[in-house]
Amino acid sequence: MSEQEVHHRSEADELVTALLTASRVLVGVSARSLAGVADTLTVTQFRCLVVLSNTGTVRLNQLADALGVNASTALRTVDRLIAQDLVDRKENPANRREVLITLTPTGAAVVHDVTERRRADIGGIVRRMPVTRRRELIRALRTFSDAAGEPEAAPSTPW
Repeated sequence: MSEQEVHHRSEADELVTALLTASRVLVGVSARSLAGVADTLTVTQFRCLVVLSNTGTVRLNQLADALGVNASTALRTVDRLIAQDLVDRKENPANRREVLITLTPTGAAVVHDVTERRRADIGGIVRRMPVTRRRELIRALRTFSDAAGEPEAAPSTPW
């Protein structure tokens, strides 16, 4: 292996380590943001709400694909969320064999509230960062999110 290949591998390992460390921070932020709904909502169920918030009405198979689960797992998740009035399920009028899933106003409010708690927590961390490093982090995180296929979070009011 050439010296350049060793350097690139070392750099990649360093990046993975940095992202793993940052992910621990973000998992903590996520857990704290779900504290108000943790008794009734799992992380997976919240992820389902976020997907619906970003995509609008979707077919069950599309939702399953977006969540990375099979259709029966997605259906069980949807059934639990219906019981909490967070999502709604309807027959597709154009194809009665298809089920359409949509977020209810209550579900949209949960996504908004949890996201705002996360935004406030992350905002506190960002304010402790040197201003001169923020722009490069924005570019790096957008590149990382794009590579993962994750749509950008909706903007909110400035803090």
